[in-house]
Amino acid sequence: MTAVTTRASLRRGQAQGTAAAQGPSPSPGTGRPRKPLGILRKAIWVLITLIVLAAFWSVDISWDALATFPQKLVHYLGLMFLPPAWAKFPDALGATMLSVAMAWFGTVLGIVISFPLSLLAARGLMPAVVRWPLRGVFAILRAVPEVVIAVLMLSVTGLTAFTGALAIALGSIGTLGKWGYESFESVDRGAIEAATAAGASKVQIMRWGVWPNAKPDVLAFWLYRFEISVRASAILGLIGAGGIGKMLIDNIQFRVWDVVGMLMIVVVVVTMLIDQISGTVRARIITGRWELPVVSALRRRSARRARALASPTVREDEGSLR
Repeated sequence: MTAVTTRASLRRGQAQGTAAAQGPSPSPGTGRPRKPLGILRKAIWVLITLIVLAAFWSVDISWDALATFPQKLVHYLGLMFLPPAWAKFPDALGATMLSVAMAWFGTVLGIVISFPLSLLAARGLMPAVVRWPLRGVFAILRAVPEVVIAVLMLSVTGLTAFTGALAIALGSIGTLGKWGYESFESVDRGAIEAATAAGASKVQIMRWGVWPNAKPDVLAFWLYRFEISVRASAILGLIGAGGIGKMLIDNIQFRVWDVVGMLMIVVVVVTMLIDQISGTVRARIITGRWELPVVSALRRRSARRARALASPTVREDEGSLR
């Protein structure tokens, strides 16, 4: 009897020890918390849906026009490209080069102005009383499209390509300024601390501590902004700022569709060439190799295909080794 009692006591002691190790058992009212209903999330989705529907119904959509749109599109494409006005190719190329020159001048002017200002707007280089006003100026310039800037400047500079170039320059200042100070703030702090410990001035810290590390990214941003400016210059021509856009809108108004087709061909080809050249230069700056973006894309695609074809062989080899 004594042995049975002893074994029962041991079992109770072991059970109590196990319960103590596992912690107190949850009471019936304190189980896993219930999943929230997500009422706020549902309300947000309902609100977004209502906004989309309101925007959809507020637009005056002509369903009959949508039904006949493919037929009209084929008709006008035939008027433009079957055949285009090849005799207008020199004029179209000259107008396109004017748009490219307008984009180049505006981008360079924006770089010259935004580069020192972006250095002054970078955190760690200048106090907040200098940084925040400059960042506010950059934000305002980014908020106003180049077309609106050009319209505001028409009364001062007139309907000239110079108006478009100045509009591109102001837009570039806002964009390049933001890209610039973000690049300067993301550099390695080691070079800046070393220059500061050596007693360098603010200008010397910017020159030797910041610029060498941020140079590839900043140069790539400059080239990318030039690509954007080329497209913006064609749009600015639609309001009379000169270039290919001016010639395009004139021929559209007079329904000279074969000339419009010629202009579209020249714009697309020149823009694609500029993209490839700019992309090649950016690749050289970042990776150190001269390579066209098209060639780089084809090389990556072929490499992925080769890996996909080699993967079954690799698995078979690994299986045979095992």
